[in-house]
Formats: sequence, structure tokens, C-alpha cells
Amino acid sequence: MDKLKPKLFSVMKTYTKDQFVKDVIAGIIVAIIALPLSIALAIASGVGPEAGIYTAIVAGFLVAFLGGSRVQIAGPTAAFATIVAGIVAKDGTEGLMVATVLAGLFLIIMGLLRFGSLLKFIPFTITTGFTAGIAVTLFIGQIKDFTGIAYLHGEKPIETLEKLEALAANFSTFNYQAALVGVLALAILIIWPMIFKKIPGSLIAVIVTAAVVKVFDLNVTTIGSAFADIRSGLPRFTLTASVLSFDVIRSQLSNALTIALLAGIESLLSAVVADSMIGSKHRSNMELIAQGVANIGSACFGGIPATGAIARTAANIKNGGRTPISGMVHSITLLLVVLFLMPLAKLIPMPCIAAILFQVAYNMSGWRTFVNLCKSSPKSDILVLVATFLLTVIFDLVVAIEVGIVLAAILFMKRMSDVTDIEGWKYVDNEDEEDPDSISLRVVPKNTLVYEISGPMFFAAAGKILNISVEEGTKVLIIRMRGVNAIDATAMHNMEQLYETCAKKGITMVLSHVNSQPRSVMKKAGFDKKIGQENFCAHIDDALKRAEDLQ
Repeated sequence: MDKLKPKLFSVMKTYTKDQFVKDVIAGIIVAIIALPLSIALAIASGVGPEAGIYTAIVAGFLVAFLGGSRVQIAGPTAAFATIVAGIVAKDGTEGLMVATVLAGLFLIIMGLLRFGSLLKFIPFTITTGFTAGIAVTLFIGQIKDFTGIAYLHGEKPIETLEKLEALAANFSTFNYQAALVGVLALAILIIWPMIFKKIPGSLIAVIVTAAVVKVFDLNVTTIGSAFADIRSGLPRFTLTASVLSFDVIRSQLSNALTIALLAGIESLLSAVVADSMIGSKHRSNMELIAQGVANIGSACFGGIPATGAIARTAANIKNGGRTPISGMVHSITLLLVVLFLMPLAKLIPMPCIAAILFQVAYNMSGWRTFVNLCKSSPKSDILVLVATFLLTVIFDLVVAIEVGIVLAAILFMKRMSDVTDIEGWKYVDNEDEEDPDSISLRVVPKNTLVYEISGPMFFAAAGKILNISVEEGTKVLIIRMRGVNAIDATAMHNMEQLYETCAKKGITMVLSHVNSQPRSVMKKAGFDKKIGQENFCAHIDDALKRAEDLQ
């Protein structure tokens, strides 16, 4: 069972001085990456720029201290930007504060009830659809600041379509100086990483564009002119009992549930990615509890919703971070920035912030995955993917997730009814001795592992594919699929991940007895070409012979 024990308390038993040095360096580098991103995401969320840094400080520290992952870096993420902006526009910062606290409580309850493993019931098509939808809404939301367009008629658009209408109505206010600064920032963000990988391009873009605007006295809006009341100094406790009225709590329940669900999905996805990079295993339920405490803490100190950030977590790992100490150093570094350098943030041009968010939107869109799913998935999965995407863009994430899950459930039930057949029983006294296809009656070649999958491979069971582990020295992995009547996009995605893991280790994957529906999905996805036609075997005997030939 997944232990409710923070990873920090486990890793400190074998902690070394050398690892401490690596963690400190990784934490400082991640803080440098997180600084401009935190400011940009806070502005995109409709709150002051300092709120983003407060979130990274408070939530980042709490997740590192209490979390179930060794290397998770938490803070504000792009996934929350449009949700938070909508809440702030309708209900103000008080409504956001209540929604975030409630979301934190939901996450803690989910962790205590061991719901960590249940998030696998969210299909890959839904997460891909709403992530791409969020990316589009984030991109559209930043066009105003990138181009310097001003809303002359007092518009305060919330929905994506309303923003497009407002942009069209006020296009005459296009500011070419702002656009040029935005293009300069975007060019730095794209070109800089090709030349220098250690220093993040976002930091260079901020410094260069701020200097250009200041030196040439350009007519460009900066953070200082857009947010006159930026707070500096230590985060202050802002939650009061007067905010927590019954009416406000009731009105924010659906928003809180959406935030909690999204925070849970994104944080555990980040933890899974981190596990694959460092060869560790996170504690999903402890991670949910830590995310809940972190969101409550963030709300109490003027922050916004937070979750595990995949890009920052990956940067932490690549720079040597291997324990929660690096996440804590990241938060402490940002705290020092707030104390001593916050006034300089006022010089950052808004088009530069928009450019940073353009890049964030592009990176999170996963458009290649989206297009590949549209080309290779069953029609029912494509329907769920496109519906979730369009509903996120046109309406909001709450509607998208609700409709997406219901639609996926209905289509799954239809798929199961389509592939289910009724046959007479085959009476066998001893399966191992009487079943002519029993694996126990066969000799498995050396350096070969055989796994048999039984039952439909759909999103709720797809995670089991990634539990397949290969021993040291393994050369061939045989997966027997005679009992698999159906496979969906989530399971296909996990099969491809397993194949890539095997390919990196020099292991050949061989499939035995692939039925018609799974074979059709694999062919549509191009998986048959990846794995090679010669590694599709009609019978287990053929697969074992193939494994012997590969030795």
C-alpha cells in the first residue's frame, strides 16, 4: 500500500554532503527559471505579479517538505491560468482564496482516502484535449499585451470568444512598439537555448527587453505601470474568517473541485515523469496530501493555486536535484529575490510577459500528440479528444471535463459490448496440465521475459502496462495478447512508452496473438512499423522461437 510518509523523511537517512551541494545548485537554477514564469502566470491569472512568486515560495516549500516525490517542484502552472482568471473576474480575489482553500481540503481528503491511484480513470484523450484547449485560451489571452492593444470601451472579457471579439473591436489601438518588443522577446526565447543551455532564455528576455524599453523610452506598458501596487517583502497572512461565509463557500464548490482535480492530475503526471527520469517511485497519496496543504498555504499567503510543474521538475533533475532539499532551496532563493530584488520587476515590459506565455502555451499544447491521436486512435477516442478540446476553448474546463468523462464512459461501455462474446465453457481440471497453450508447458529461452495480458486494455487498466519491469540482462520481452479483445488510445500510448523504454535498453519487444481490433489500432498508430512485422507472432510458440533466434 502507498505509504502516507513524506519522501523527505525517507531520503534523509542516506543523505550525503555531495548530494547537498548538487541539490543547492539545482534549486538555485530552478528558481531562476521559475522567477519570470511565476510572474507571467500570475499576470495571466488576473492577479498581481507578486502572487505568482508567493505561490512558488509557499507551495513549492510545502510540497518539497511533505510531498511523495523526491524531486517534485511545485508552483503556479499554465493549466490554472484561465480558470483562475475567470474566478477573479467573476468573484474577485476573495472568491479565488476560498476556492483554493477548498481545493486544498479536497486534495487532502483524496489523499487520505487513497484516491491517488484512481486518477488513472481519467483517459489520456481527455487530459490531452483539455491541455491543448487551455494552451489555446492562454495564447489568445496574451495577444492583447503582446500587441499593446487597449480596450477603449471598458471591455472586461472573460470567455475566449469574448476576448477575440474585444481584440477585433479595438484593433485600431495596435501598438507597433509593444509588438516589436514582444517579437524581440520571442526571438530571444527561441534562439537563446540553441546557444546557451544553462541560463534560461526567459531571464535573458526579461533583462534585455526591460533595458531596451528603459533606454529608448518606448511607449510600452510595463509591470510597474500596469500594477502600481506591487507588494514586496515577506508574504503576509491574508486569509480572514470573514471571507469564509457559507454563501461564498457554496458558490465556489465547483471551481474548487475543478482546481483539485486538475492539481491532482498534473502533480501525479509530473511525479510519474520524474520517476521515469530518476528510476524512483513516488507515493501518490502523500503527494495529493502535500498538494492540498500547499494550496491552502498558498491561499493563506496571497498566492494562487499550485501543482507540480513538469518542466521545472525536469530542470531540477537535469541539474542534479535528487531529493526534496532542492525544492526547498528553490523556494528560499525566490524568497530572497522577493526581499531584495522585487522593485526591479516593475521594469519588465508586458509584451515580454506575453511572449513568455506564448512559449508556455506552445510547449503545453502537445500539438504533435494531439495530431497523432487524431490520426491513429479509434473514432470514439477522437470524438472524446476533440469534444474536450472544443468545450475547453468555447466554454470552460469544468464543462469540458464533465462532458469528456461522461462521453468516455458511454463510449467505453459501447466498446465493451461490441467486443464481448458468449461461448460455451471449456471444462479443464488442471489448467497448467490440460491447456495446450499453457506457458508452463513451454521452455522459455534465456534472457527472455514473458508477460500475458488478459482483458480489454482501456484507460482504467492502461497503467498496468507501465508496471511491466524488465530484469538486468533481458534481451527479449514477449507480451502475449490472446485475451485482449480491445485497446484504446490511452493503452496504446502506454504501449508506445513501454516500447521506447525497451528500445533504450536494447530489448526487443515481441507480441504474440494480437487480435483484430488491437492490431487495427496498432497499425493505424504506426506501431506495427516501429516494432517490426517480424515481431508480431501468431502463436506463443512462434514468439518463443523468435526470442530464441534473437539471442
